[in-house]
Amino acid sequence: MRPISTITGRAIPLELNNIDTDVIISSEWLKTISREGLGEGAFASLREDPQSSLNQPEFSGAPILISGTNFGCGSSREHAVWALVDMGIRAVIAPSFADIFSSNAFKNGLIAGTIELAHLPRLLDAARGGVLCVDLINQCIVGQALDSIEFEIDPFHKKCLVRGVDEIELTLQSNAVIDDFERRERRSRINEIARPNFT
Repeated sequence: MRPISTITGRAIPLELNNIDTDVIISSEWLKTISREGLGEGAFASLREDPQSSLNQPEFSGAPILISGTNFGCGSSREHAVWALVDMGIRAVIAPSFADIFSSNAFKNGLIAGTIELAHLPRLLDAARGGVLCVDLINQCIVGQALDSIEFEIDPFHKKCLVRGVDEIELTLQSNAVIDDFERRERRSRINEIARPNFT
């Protein structure tokens, strides 16, 4: 994963609640295990509406998505996050997320930041008006016509995203400690087996 400190660019204002993983990427796309090309099928049902913000040229290639409550609910398909990343999204900001979606997002280098519901209308307006910056280090969103709005993110997820590591990479960084423990444990067991038992 690439380390993340800030994500700057246009933000797609998607003023909908309960966007489930089937809306993000429908089941017909689940036959692949490749992460590439899924952005093509992202939000296919919503894109059928010509007026959808997803179809507006000013939001083409936008790295940020602003949405309503309970984003990513539904099935646990990791393809939903893969599709978002493949279409160029690096941060999703919403008042709430499904737990599994948040976990999948972090594992794939996608920020899932939670804001207070009261801030959502102002953030959506700012997204329509210009460029936003999601500052992961300071956990805030700022813009040309927007003072700072704070967001929450799991501290462990934040630490890994800032460092650019997932759980496996984080574990591999402790290889020397793990190897040392395994050597000591192996010696201890060998000694235990070799020790005479006089009982």
